[in-house]
Amino acid sequence: MAGGGPGVLHIPWYATLFRGDGFEAALAEIAPIALRYRAVDYEVYRARDDTYKFLQSATFQSALDFERYWYGDEFSQWRSDYSSWYQVPVLYTWMDRVVQGRVGPEPEAVRSPVE
Repeated sequence: MAGGGPGVLHIPWYATLFRGDGFEAALAEIAPIALRYRAVDYEVYRARDDTYKFLQSATFQSALDFERYWYGDEFSQWRSDYSSWYQVPVLYTWMDRVVQGRVGPEPEAVRSPVE
């Protein structure tokens, strides 16, 4: 159900010509800063078929936490420093996670005490 509360932010980025590798490093610099603004996780993806295309993702407890990250000193300075490295406009999307799955290790068997 859409609404308030925790949400996943998607920021699509498109690097300018010959800046793909450098922009990857720049995103690796700014993405972890989200944790300072109450994000519970972050990820950055790079497309295999178009290596200038990136997707930054982070889960925030509230839209306000994201706005503090996006408009905060670190991200504002980062956008200024790398403004010629990506195409504008950058239009982020606030998403609600509907379902998530994961494959993990099998839980260890719990043995009952031998009587």
